[in-house]
Amino acid sequence: MNRILKFILIMLTVYACNGGNGQPRRVAVAKAGERILYVDEIPMNGVNTTNTDDSTTYVQNYINKWAKRELLFQKASANLSHEQMEEIDYQVAETKRNLVVHEYQSMMMIQKMDTVILREEMERYYKENEEGFILTSNIVKALFIKLPVETPEMWKFRSLIRSDKQKDIQELESLCYQFAERFDDFNETWITMDKLSVEMKDEIPNQENFLKWTRFHEARDSASVYLVAINDFRLRGTLAPFEYVIEDIRRLVWNNRRIEFLKELENGIYNEGLKQNSFKIY
Repeated sequence: MNRILKFILIMLTVYACNGGNGQPRRVAVAKAGERILYVDEIPMNGVNTTNTDDSTTYVQNYINKWAKRELLFQKASANLSHEQMEEIDYQVAETKRNLVVHEYQSMMMIQKMDTVILREEMERYYKENEEGFILTSNIVKALFIKLPVETPEMWKFRSLIRSDKQKDIQELESLCYQFAERFDDFNETWITMDKLSVEMKDEIPNQENFLKWTRFHEARDSASVYLVAINDFRLRGTLAPFEYVIEDIRRLVWNNRRIEFLKELENGIYNEGLKQNSFKIY
């Protein structure tokens, strides 16, 4: 058996080297029922053909797996009813048709669909569909700092984090680079209050009341002090800020444009078929 497999391996190596063009005829390596496996059907990509033992094992395993699958297929084909086989043939044909159409649609979208989405278009969509952008979570813009409990001059951090002056924020950043375990500036990006609560290690039972009445919050455990300055917030049940949902809007606008493009593509081909008498109703 090993001699046969090594012969097959040699044939595979030769076939790979000449790209399959130097074989005067296909070489059969196995047979299962009425189905024949040829040497050029055994994939050898990525296989180290210089290691004979490994390559031989790979070829043997491939042939065994092929035989099991092929014999199972033949057994199943012989025992399914004519109606079942027809249904399978129909599904295969439908799958091929759908794949061909999808590939063509994708190609035409790449070639002809306008993919540039302007901010003005997204803002218009946002205003026309506000009911679809209601917040389901409380969101905030905030500064968050995590400090070791032994940090010197903690009062300075408490003072600077409350300030809205640029020079104070810069000084705070400088101090945080020296002492802070975490420093997150969420003043330009909305985040959920749930995410901030996790960072704070502090459970807030009533987020709405907390946000309405709190601009600065401090929490601590045995190792760290957590400082938070809330600079803006939006409550769940209210309209989400445009910037918070801008990527969702971009996807929605793009998807609507895709649907419209594919509809026009389909209708265009249909109308072209009518003009060229490619389509008739009997």
